[in-house]
Amino acid sequence: MPLEENISSSKRKPGSRGGVSFFSYFTQELTHGYFMDQNDARYTERRERVYTFLKQPREIEKMMIYGLFLCLDVFLYVFTFLPLRVLFALLKLLSAPFCWFQRRSLLDPAQSCDLLKGVIFTSCVFCMSYIDTSIIYHLVRAQTLIKLYIIYNMLEVADRLFSSFGQDILDALFLTATESNRQKRESFRVLLHLILAVIYVFSHAVLVLFEATTLNVAFNSHNKVLLTIMMANNFVEIKGTVFKKYDKNNLFQISCSDIRERFHYFALMLVVLLRNMQQYSWNYEHFTEIIPNMLMLLSSECVVDWFKHAFVLKFNHIPIESYSEYRATLAYDVASSRHKDSINDHSDVVSRRLGFIPLPLAVLIFHVTRISIDFHGAAGFLVILVGYVILTLLKVFNSIVIVGKACCYISD
Repeated sequence: MPLEENISSSKRKPGSRGGVSFFSYFTQELTHGYFMDQNDARYTERRERVYTFLKQPREIEKMMIYGLFLCLDVFLYVFTFLPLRVLFALLKLLSAPFCWFQRRSLLDPAQSCDLLKGVIFTSCVFCMSYIDTSIIYHLVRAQTLIKLYIIYNMLEVADRLFSSFGQDILDALFLTATESNRQKRESFRVLLHLILAVIYVFSHAVLVLFEATTLNVAFNSHNKVLLTIMMANNFVEIKGTVFKKYDKNNLFQISCSDIRERFHYFALMLVVLLRNMQQYSWNYEHFTEIIPNMLMLLSSECVVDWFKHAFVLKFNHIPIESYSEYRATLAYDVASSRHKDSINDHSDVVSRRLGFIPLPLAVLIFHVTRISIDFHGAAGFLVILVGYVILTLLKVFNSIVIVGKACCYISD
């Protein structure tokens, strides 16, 4: 065998016939070549891995941006069209009270769900009015650095657990309230599910408020050590993800979770910005001081997503074209939910796919905006009216964009 011949030749004495001199060895090290062209397939595959690694940020950001627009559309729906739909359902109830005596269902299932969403939102906003954010801020600020780091990690884990189970709670409520079999539609069961849904949305909103307050403390600390630790904590996510076995379906679930998480960070930044600007009397200098830290935190989240997905693709040999397929799947959900014969609401379809539940975030944003901005008097009413019009126009424009892009992505 060639290996045995090499071993036997290496045992020969330097002066024996066929021995290799020092000069011959030195010359061979200087002149021997690399024959990569004889093993072209292996090196071509490795080169493609490098290209995939470099192209991956661009491909994932295409899907991420489209997913963020979907989350924004669902989030704006709570503040724009949901109040109108709730108002329409209430007017329909009040206009025909005789239907109650005839035991006929006046509202269709969609209107019943809208009315329940309105009840949940108003109940949670009312409960949030009894929470003093300044007490929470000083309570969090009084903790030590290590304890805050642990608390923030616990809040992140709890937020993901709440998001994964919250949609099931809401779906159970809507199913119980709209079942076709009247014998099963007991008011007591609906009331129990409604109370459970209110408790969930309120608890999730308070949890996100604590998370935003922890970030607010990190931004306002003088040495910025806590903010640095929180940014470094994002890179720990790479270690817990890249060395596991995934297929295309698992990667799609991770991508949807990352979309929800990134939009969640945008919402947290909005809460921190409102509270800081209200605390410093809307000082522009403080605004310019806090914005770079926010951008730095969001940039670290993007970089972590790039590296995480890049190594998942590399270790699991998943083609980069998968992100186009994921984006097409999201686009198909949008297109199918907009169809006239669709049995699912657009916001519910997106919420189930991405794991994004807009009600807790909407309750929190509404509460923080209400306590941070003065809406009293005629000027406050005008601000509310103008803000509603702007949000509605933004919602309509965003819906047109995502539906138009959905047609393009499906046809590609």
